[in-house]
Amino acid sequence: MADYYMGLMSGTSLDGADGVLVAFENGAARVIASASADFPSAFRDELLALNTAGANELHRAALAANQLAGIYARVVHALLAQASSQGIKPGEIRAVGAHGQTVRHRPQEFGDDSLSGGVSAGYTLQLNNPALLAELTGLAVVADFRTADLAAGGQGAPLVPAFHHAFFARPKRHIAVLNIGGISNLTLLSGSNKTNIQGFDCGPGNALMDFWCARHTGAGYDAGGSWAASGTPIPGLLSKLLDAPYFAKAPPKSTGRDLFNPAWLATQLQGFEQSAPQDVQATLTALTAQACARDLLRHAPGTEELLVCGGGALNDELMRQLALALPGVPVKSTAAHGLPPLQVEAAAFAWLAHAWHQRQPGNLVEVTGARGPRVLGALYLAPTVAHCV
Repeated sequence: MADYYMGLMSGTSLDGADGVLVAFENGAARVIASASADFPSAFRDELLALNTAGANELHRAALAANQLAGIYARVVHALLAQASSQGIKPGEIRAVGAHGQTVRHRPQEFGDDSLSGGVSAGYTLQLNNPALLAELTGLAVVADFRTADLAAGGQGAPLVPAFHHAFFARPKRHIAVLNIGGISNLTLLSGSNKTNIQGFDCGPGNALMDFWCARHTGAGYDAGGSWAASGTPIPGLLSKLLDAPYFAKAPPKSTGRDLFNPAWLATQLQGFEQSAPQDVQATLTALTAQACARDLLRHAPGTEELLVCGGGALNDELMRQLALALPGVPVKSTAAHGLPPLQVEAAAFAWLAHAWHQRQPGNLVEVTGARGPRVLGALYLAPTVAHCV
């Protein structure tokens, strides 16, 4: 008999929330429903603003978390309607895995160790109100997935490689999975052996491209990469961007908008102010493609197939540049392996909620650098405890 879990994800692209309903049975995971909700433009602007210090930010962050819970709840109710049409009752859904919205991720920024028993731990902050989400949906919620890994000395990210292994690994096949959301992260799968997994953040994904596109065209993103395709990458600027110290760091490593943000880009653009906006867009697209391709060639030169998910998989120009940078490596959407690119991360958090209930570790020490495997997440009970374990 199947166990049913929902997964919710809103990533650093800040475009909206994606949700899936996943059936776990006989060691396999199968997505049986999906739904999404766009973020209102004012809410997206507020989330962007909360990535940096500002006036009254604690109050604003709390209100944003409540609003996010409301958006998540809409996605859950859409999934519940689809579940009902398949004869699945709300009481059969064990939990909702809700990641929340990352607004700060600083795994290597430590405070006074003397106040924490001499333990050095960075921090990460995901806006969320899982108790409110449980109240709005009537379902148990598993949330706060990153902090246990951070407490164990890890990066707290990326967390999706364990799911990538469960869903995409194939015996005797060297497969890489590249998620391109606001930030890009890479999972390297060497056959079906779980101990051979590597994973880390490559650098910017869509975040800088989306910012530049919105600034110069008014559109929230470069649909299909058509604007980038109309320009020509600027070699000097691309070289300068790729010289950022982060790209030379060895894994384990993770990053976010704390580093790759408009202020960082403005600094890099000094000396290139007269460049055509579409040429800068082409350069930012090349930056994402080159950073990801270089990491793949450096750490897994024997890769036989690259599967791409996230919004970047829908950017034809980005996919074209990835293919050019990786001659001989087939570059495909994860849809080729049964999971559409916009469902992958939401499915990963359904998988992590399932792992929590099984008391199975959700992190991989080879990926995050934690001192050991940890069960990730915290449970927020449904309004009636009948849904709980």
